[in-house]
Amino acid sequence: MPSPLENLMILDLTHVLAGPFCSQSLSALGARVIKVERPGTGDDTRAFPPFKDGESVYFNGLNHGKQSIALDLKAPEDREIFERLLARADVLLENYRPGVMDRLGYGYEALHARFPHLIYGSVSGYGQTGPDALKPAYDMVVQARGGVMSITGEKGREPVRVGASVGDIVAGMYLAQEVLAALYDRDRTGLGQMIDVAMLDGQLSIMEHAVAMVAAGGPAPEPAGARHPSITPFETFHAEDGLFVIAAGNDTLFQRLCDALGHPHWATAPRFATNAARCENARLLKRMIELETLLRPKAHWIDLLEKAGVPTGEVQNVAQAMQDPQILARNMVIEVAGRDGRAPQKAAGNPIKMSGLPDPATRPPAPALDGDRAAILAWLDEGPDAGPAT
Repeated sequence: MPSPLENLMILDLTHVLAGPFCSQSLSALGARVIKVERPGTGDDTRAFPPFKDGESVYFNGLNHGKQSIALDLKAPEDREIFERLLARADVLLENYRPGVMDRLGYGYEALHARFPHLIYGSVSGYGQTGPDALKPAYDMVVQARGGVMSITGEKGREPVRVGASVGDIVAGMYLAQEVLAALYDRDRTGLGQMIDVAMLDGQLSIMEHAVAMVAAGGPAPEPAGARHPSITPFETFHAEDGLFVIAAGNDTLFQRLCDALGHPHWATAPRFATNAARCENARLLKRMIELETLLRPKAHWIDLLEKAGVPTGEVQNVAQAMQDPQILARNMVIEVAGRDGRAPQKAAGNPIKMSGLPDPATRPPAPALDGDRAAILAWLDEGPDAGPAT
């Protein structure tokens, strides 16, 4: 079965997370990704723990199924190879600081003049424009500056970084989305275009309730722990043996919750009859609910509320999530094949499920640094009508 992006070639100069996350997403949709790495060291994440059989599990999880060639873009012989790859590429991805690619002679304007079909995707901390475009940034910096850290954590305590690297990952998701839009546009116009994604921009874009609260004239929201500031009850609750979540996102679900807890009259009480009223009295309602939930184990409440149609679930750690029957049924824990006789490694699967997209349980290995040089050069020598470089 052909994949949606079959025969699309992506030349990927990115490293660490945002760019590789994007190219991994496109690879999962069938694109051929040729990863251009620094000679000798390669992608920084090759040195990131944890390690298994001498290889970074972190790197392998983000780069499986790609090919690697090491090129020094300042060396004439490597530049010649790179330019041959550019002529065959549909998309170029880079995450250098603004100006670096221009100094190398590979900025967007120069490449667009030579390869007008080429889509040029750039992801950086602050984007290509603005007073801080040249400043360095990492995930935690944009989480802090973009406001995400200010609403993350427990009330009255210091702000904390979101556990997942949402600064990088959100930027990578937007980059993939814009690449697909640019490909669609190229079908109409025949021309590629520049894509400029800033990690900082992405952080502001994902704070839907926080931006709305400020836009409505209210104060900047503060951390609220697990509670959603605009929906109640929508947070963690204590059971006899630990925490679980209840997400009663509308009046109908709240009525079902009250019925299940044996207090149907709560749903019509003035303090709780509307979501706005419940938000005003969220702490009181939490205490009232926990007077019931503390009496029995969380499994009892999860079973009871699920039968009542109320969204609920256990707070699982990552090891538990990777063994969750629903996650496993969706092929969201896959095996990445090992190279050279190494054992396979587990990784997160592809969350995009399409009727025309293969979703195998085992994926090809991540590449060795410069491990595909011979195959890539042979493919280039075969000419523009050659199939994939394997």
